[in-house]
Amino acid sequence: MSAYKIEAGTAQHIGSRALQTDRTALYTAARAPGYVMAVLADGLGTAAAAEQVLHTSKLLLDEYRAGEKANLLRLQDLLRTVAQEAHDVIAMSPATTGGEPQATMLVLMLTPQGQAVWAHVGDSRLYRFAGEQCVGRSNDQDYVRHLVEHDKLPLDAAKKHRSTRMLMNALGNRQKTPFVTVGEQQGLKAGDAFLLASDGLWQYFTDAEMGMVISRATPRQASEKLINKAIERAKGKGDNCTMAIIKLVAPPTEAPSYTVQRMGKAV
Repeated sequence: MSAYKIEAGTAQHIGSRALQTDRTALYTAARAPGYVMAVLADGLGTAAAAEQVLHTSKLLLDEYRAGEKANLLRLQDLLRTVAQEAHDVIAMSPATTGGEPQATMLVLMLTPQGQAVWAHVGDSRLYRFAGEQCVGRSNDQDYVRHLVEHDKLPLDAAKKHRSTRMLMNALGNRQKTPFVTVGEQQGLKAGDAFLLASDGLWQYFTDAEMGMVISRATPRQASEKLINKAIERAKGKGDNCTMAIIKLVAPPTEAPSYTVQRMGKAV
């Protein structure tokens, strides 16, 4: 019997924008039973780039063949390939009235062996929870360090990369190869949870607030509470709000499938 079962869900709200350009999905692997993938992409100006991230993720996941045991290095390479191939396709797309199509990317993979691997590009965030406590989340620190050490930028300039199109870390940026941050966690257990969130969601909450809501509710209930509170706090100026939640919960106790009857006296 598995040490946990998976409860998962996705949710979106358009916010105060005219278009919903975020995309998110949950997938299972066609050739790797027990593997689960969650994907979130925030399109910049258009949904086309975000849709390409989901399409590439599903395509490469369906081609993935797992061995008897999960190979975390192979999974990390798979997620890097998702980022690179999606970037290449998006970069070849024609520009629109909103400029070049671009997108952030979050991809999370869970294995049957209680492991998680993820890849991150851009300002959407991945959160990890143990119960109500946030035990880790993605951020820009690795990318800022890359700009300083690899591109030799001054630290102040590197920290302003989000406001500089040439330095923006996104799939489809023709002026800059995307920087992919990967991570992993082993020993997953019941009570652990993951949240993939676009910036239209996470900017309105503390880590503790999100951990409390997610730990105390089902993914559907938690997403409704978070979206409603984000809309309230945005005060009519909210961005697209998108999330995927994966919770690991204890499997139900199996009831006995037999009835006990009093034995008759032996003859």
